[in-house]
Amino acid sequence: MEHIKKGAVVLKAAPAAGDMALINRLTLRELTEEEVFTFRVAAADTQVDRDFERFSKECLEKLAELYVGKPFIADHQWSSGNQVARVYAGAVETGEDGVSRLILSCYMLRSGASQTLIDAIEAGINREVSVGVAVKRATCSICGADKARAYCEHRPGKSYDGALCTVELGDPEDAYEVSFVAVPSQREAGVVKRYAGDQEKPAAPPEDKDAARRKELTAVIALEKIKFLEEVPTT
Repeated sequence: MEHIKKGAVVLKAAPAAGDMALINRLTLRELTEEEVFTFRVAAADTQVDRDFERFSKECLEKLAELYVGKPFIADHQWSSGNQVARVYAGAVETGEDGVSRLILSCYMLRSGASQTLIDAIEAGINREVSVGVAVKRATCSICGADKARAYCEHRPGKSYDGALCTVELGDPEDAYEVSFVAVPSQREAGVVKRYAGDQEKPAAPPEDKDAARRKELTAVIALEKIKFLEEVPTT
């Protein structure tokens, strides 16, 4: 499955009891609460999004585990110097609306270099983020086909006999990173995704124009064999 990017949003957060223990599991020296700035990200949920896709709750629960320790970067630029924070915990929370959401808790060091970004987060300027994951399964809501492995003619966003086609994403393989972006990397950002099964329709067998002629010749040869055997004298 290709790297899928989904939009998310930063939420307010303050270190809760036990958070520093989780953070210090990822550090080489023990940090204090005064040294870190924490925030949360509503990363994904079980609702159908603008790509007509939705995560299963089981998928979100697995992603909550996979995301622990993963980097928070900017603009999906995968370089060590571009890391600004790190995910230290993940959880799935289900609201009164019945929607389950993947919530990622992140931390970054308070320093002169990071203060500008912290100010931008607190001011709501750096609010949009995008999460990158890989899943093994993409189930069509119309026919149940796994679009990650097999061809399916149904297209997300189109209706078939009055039923809207959507895709349920499941069986996560990896969680890569979370990134601050100017525009969440969904359809409006120009991200194009193709499921393995949608890349091309299985080609029909090439037309065998000589099949009938070969069949006729085979029949003639068989008939000649019979005649030959009948004409051969027996001893």
